[in-house]
Amino acid sequence: MKRLSILFCMALFALSAFAQKRPNVIFILADDMGYGDLGCYGQELIQTPNIDKLAASGMRFTQFYAGTSVCAPSRASLLTGLHTGHTPVRGNFEIQPEGQFPIPDSTYTMAEMFRKAGYATGLFGKWGLGHPGSEGAPEHQGFDRFYGYNCQRQSHNFFPDHLWDNKQRVGLANTPTDQRQYAPDLIQERALAFLTGNSKAPFFLYLAYTLPHAGLQLPAGDSVFEAYKRKFGEKPVAVPEKWDGKGYQPQAYPRAAYAAMVTKLDSYVGEVMQEVKRLGIEESTLIVFTSDNGPHREGGNVPEFFNSSGGLRGIKRDLYEGGIRVPMIAAWPSVIKKGTESDYAGAFWDFFPTFAALAGQPAPAGTDGISILPALTSRGKQKQHAFLYWEFHEDGGRQAVRMGDWKGVRLGVKKDRNAPVQLYDLATDPREIKDISAAHPDVVKQIAAIMAREHIANKDFPLVAEK
Repeated sequence: MKRLSILFCMALFALSAFAQKRPNVIFILADDMGYGDLGCYGQELIQTPNIDKLAASGMRFTQFYAGTSVCAPSRASLLTGLHTGHTPVRGNFEIQPEGQFPIPDSTYTMAEMFRKAGYATGLFGKWGLGHPGSEGAPEHQGFDRFYGYNCQRQSHNFFPDHLWDNKQRVGLANTPTDQRQYAPDLIQERALAFLTGNSKAPFFLYLAYTLPHAGLQLPAGDSVFEAYKRKFGEKPVAVPEKWDGKGYQPQAYPRAAYAAMVTKLDSYVGEVMQEVKRLGIEESTLIVFTSDNGPHREGGNVPEFFNSSGGLRGIKRDLYEGGIRVPMIAAWPSVIKKGTESDYAGAFWDFFPTFAALAGQPAPAGTDGISILPALTSRGKQKQHAFLYWEFHEDGGRQAVRMGDWKGVRLGVKKDRNAPVQLYDLATDPREIKDISAAHPDVVKQIAAIMAREHIANKDFPLVAEK
């Protein structure tokens, strides 16, 4: 009898371990949300109770980074497990009339890995990695179900005339002067339906929300928007009486609108958390929340008003900390301890090998990432990166390296591939105020060597000038 009891316990342990290796994964990606935009990261003006609750129920990372400082290449880094010196998509390259430069068909994506492992895969929100019908469209990159914006340029309008349901173009009853259907609400409705419909088997749900990216738009009469208007005492700025649909829609109350969009995103996250709880899958579901880059200044937004960068230097498009350091929260009640904090210095390319390990799949060949399971589970020693590397192809070309607490930034690379490297010590100068490159030529030399080595030439997105 005792032997049977021992065998039974061992079987339960084995089943438990297997379940932990194959959890559901919900990956929530905010769009242009800064490191300091959440209450759990110090935000004082904007209410984010649900995301704050998520952080309290799991682990909050304080030194985690996006793939780079704009949408498409950052998301390419996320889905490929490669930093932006290696990813096939490294910039926001537009394809007319709709879409962006496609991820090649040969690319092995995170979604393809999950599907190979037997997961149902769904993407709801913004894609931006391949125009409709191209090899880079979501249905060709591992997603069973897609609903939302194919094109990130079109996602600048939250009242678009169409969205995509897999390969089908779905017309909406919106015009620039008659805005009836708020796209984020439609996307959320279908995301929750996917969650409910796939709760009995492993699933990967990628929620690529478009908030709080500009334009700063909300449904008419939105109560949270009205509340922030009163809270800030914001006086309206002059805007055209009618909008022609081109560019960002002008917003008379940009501060209140930005705050309301962050809080609206928080409410969507709360709905997801509530549904996971209702379905009884909390213990078997890993929820990750992060942002694709730092805060934006488009559409009238003033990130300084909210301290959206959390006191760090820079915003979207910068490779200073404010442009690439992002909030990152992971919650999984059966595995991750509540209310914990990690100072692990990681980046988007770490997610692919981490999720591959959870799904029982090999890490992708040539990944730049490291599995962060030891950090998440507090079991075993977490391997550390020797360095982190970023590049950015706009504004003259930029490169950055973090090596321990050293941070190197190089500007104007397209004109001069050997442009000076600014050097900062993040341990004593996290705001990157004092360039100490002259005092540490040996460190500068090491960082310059990493920049030269890690940038692999890409003809579609040239970073450096030709020799």
